[in-house]
Amino acid sequence: MSSPYKLVSPYRPTGDQPTAIATLLDGLRQGDRRLTLEGVTGSGKTFTMANVIAGHARPALVISHNKTLAAQLFSELKAFFPHNAVEYFVSYYDYYQPEAYIPQTDTFIEKDASINEEIERYRLAATNALLGREDVIIVASVSCIYGLGSPEDYREMLVEVRTGDRVARETVLERLVAVQYERNDYEPAPGVFRVRGDLVDIFPSYRQDGVRVEWFGDEITGVHRFDPTSGRVTETLSHALISPAKH
Repeated sequence: MSSPYKLVSPYRPTGDQPTAIATLLDGLRQGDRRLTLEGVTGSGKTFTMANVIAGHARPALVISHNKTLAAQLFSELKAFFPHNAVEYFVSYYDYYQPEAYIPQTDTFIEKDASINEEIERYRLAATNALLGREDVIIVASVSCIYGLGSPEDYREMLVEVRTGDRVARETVLERLVAVQYERNDYEPAPGVFRVRGDLVDIFPSYRQDGVRVEWFGDEITGVHRFDPTSGRVTETLSHALISPAKH
């Protein structure tokens, strides 16, 4: 089976790495549930695992015990796999205060939280990649063990736009609103869409570019990615999957 991953690196496995890679891949193919790679700091464990991921040719989940190490692994793996979907999924709270009660002073403290919008975009991008691609590597903190709901239910909420499909513009707009997108014809921002005649510009919460859908009557005649700042089309697509604006 050919691998969907393209590992980009000026280095080649050396020393104990080729044996480690072959042993780990052999164990995965045999269905071993627990395999361990040991090595001192700086011995190239991330590079070794990148070769294992590329050789195994399946989506991978890398879990770290804290955000700092997760960010480092995300950066390294993204450099190794620039043509694949390497995503980042960690807790999006900058600050979290659970509700509490202090009996000595009869004081009740309400729950308070501050959400990092950039991290939330990364989380949404990770979910979108898992639903639409096979070449996915998710680097996560332990927050990924908390469920987001049923993948089947989430998949049913996807809004698909495809060139050549006959679907009324109003139907697509209603579906976007149903998955928590808001209409804003003046200020492009993540999680909104705008309508200009037969054009609908969608700004997904999980991307920094937009999706432009063109209609002629009730037929979709074009789907494009575009730069929200300049309005310039950067890529023409056959179709696009729009995930919900929020988890």
